[in-house]
Amino acid sequence: MTGMALGLFLFATFIGGATSGFAGFAMGLVVSGIWLHIITPVQTAALIIGYGLLTQVYGVWMLRHALSWRDAAPMVVGAVAGVPIGTMLLTYANPAYLRIGVGCLLVLYSSYGLLRPHFKAMHTGIAADAGAGFLNGVLGGLTGLGGLIVTIWCQLRGWPRDMQRGVFQMVALATVLVSIAALAVAGAVTAETVKLYVLGLPLMLGGLWCGFRLYGKLDDAAFRKVILLLLLASGLSLILPALAAAVR
Repeated sequence: MTGMALGLFLFATFIGGATSGFAGFAMGLVVSGIWLHIITPVQTAALIIGYGLLTQVYGVWMLRHALSWRDAAPMVVGAVAGVPIGTMLLTYANPAYLRIGVGCLLVLYSSYGLLRPHFKAMHTGIAADAGAGFLNGVLGGLTGLGGLIVTIWCQLRGWPRDMQRGVFQMVALATVLVSIAALAVAGAVTAETVKLYVLGLPLMLGGLWCGFRLYGKLDDAAFRKVILLLLLASGLSLILPALAAAVR
């Protein structure tokens, strides 16, 4: 890897850490836009999951005062069950089409949320929460985007800012842990990947710290808007590359 490529890798790592610290998700979407031009897709997936473990553990720890295990448990169980199924479906499904479909849903949801001042909070039961966690796990297994569905679900539940983030970070952490096990079984972790992980670790930690400092300055309304904007950006990042490829 050249010096310029390494610099870009480290820059993306810092920005990804700051995004995760600030919002609690979207690190993988932020870094992959740069990493995929520098390293292989397998290395990118392994590093996103490896750093994802770090960012989610850090987020859960920082928000330990607001954790609601009772509310998170059904989603965690659903996510753990969903990841292996999503991984298995990779054999049959085309991830490119799936990303476009998810991207369209994210753009529609976030645009609707930004145009409307408030959502009416949903009151659901354990089965619905477990179902949301399961779909989140399946999507994580298929695409590596293991926090999107549960982030939307927590917004629809209308919980306060810290409670939303505490729940969806616990679910994302469970998704990452199962994904790490799947990667280990597949033998996707190499010495070069570990070297890159170690090189980027200080930048990821620095970004996380900076992001959390900014998060502390948000009220519930501002946090909701930031999440919706990030979901919109996430959706566009999934759709636009496919459209660009189709135009060529």
